[in-house]
Amino acid sequence: MSSVTLRGVRKSFGSLEVIKGVDLEVGKKEFVVFVGPSGCGKSTLLRMIAGLETISAGDLEIGGQRMNDVDPSRRGIAMVFQTYALYPHMTVRENMGFALRFAKVAKPEIDRQVNAAAKILALEPLLDRLPKQLSGGQRQRVAIGRAIVRNPEVFLFDEPLSNLDAELRVHMRIEIARLHKELQTTIIYVTHDQVEAMTLADKIVVLRDGLVEQIGRPLELYDDPANQFVAGFIGSPKMNFIPAKVVAKSPTGVTLSLPQQGNVQLVLPSASAEMGEDVTLGVRPEHFGAAGAGGADITVNVDVAEHLGTTSYVYARTEGDPLIIEREESRNENISDRITVSIDPAKAYLFDQQGRRLR
Repeated sequence: MSSVTLRGVRKSFGSLEVIKGVDLEVGKKEFVVFVGPSGCGKSTLLRMIAGLETISAGDLEIGGQRMNDVDPSRRGIAMVFQTYALYPHMTVRENMGFALRFAKVAKPEIDRQVNAAAKILALEPLLDRLPKQLSGGQRQRVAIGRAIVRNPEVFLFDEPLSNLDAELRVHMRIEIARLHKELQTTIIYVTHDQVEAMTLADKIVVLRDGLVEQIGRPLELYDDPANQFVAGFIGSPKMNFIPAKVVAKSPTGVTLSLPQQGNVQLVLPSASAEMGEDVTLGVRPEHFGAAGAGGADITVNVDVAEHLGTTSYVYARTEGDPLIIEREESRNENISDRITVSIDPAKAYLFDQQGRRLR
């Protein structure tokens, strides 16, 4: 399996620059996920690695070899697309073996590789069916099998689960994770779904507007986001952002006033904000504690309560954006109730008005 290296990679369509300089190292056997909102450039970046888009500037290396001008068929990659792109008149067996037949591989070898891939993907009973006789999840497994038989150095996945229903997406996430463990191959995977990114990736690349915002392991990004964009994008439900103002400062920390919460004050340790600065306080839903637990107590009105068994999510009305509060082992909240919770300063985040993290 090969590594993939991008150095200063850019992509322009005329005067419009969509990839604005990406540097990235993908190690051998690593599962790397590109994640970000629609239009951030993640699929364009993947297509550049595949050779389906030209590189305007910078260098792409696969296995230590520069690939900028190498034909896609000679890059040692296989790509699984969002649409299954199966030939409707061919059986599963024929679809999976098509690339090998096109490469004039001997039929016994084609059969061996197709059967081996079918066993990995539990497709053996389906080999003689046509695509129209398969479910969405089965078709996606066939598309993955078609990539496996090519024995590529690098697998590229472009939002492969977005056409599946919720239950199938969960099932296919497990299948892809198991496949990576079994094949021990390098995988680069594109998704807009940060839950997929958190559950599949060895390393996540967060993109916005053609730039890399942060690279790291899933829980590193969750626990230590570099900026407000990453903090809000990674995590489900997302982080709460509360307007605040610095009203006092000492060598050990800053005191914040929360104007939308009745000017409640909260002391944060060692934040680099300046006196009088308008800032944004970040609090994850699970980091609200019981009233009187320390920190700052705030009282809010319940708009919606989602009771999911052992955990409930309360959507609370405030003067600004609604707050999302996780309440474990609680099923008592109802619409129009008023509840009081505490913000734990040790687990809060602080951002300036440009969204930069203040530490």
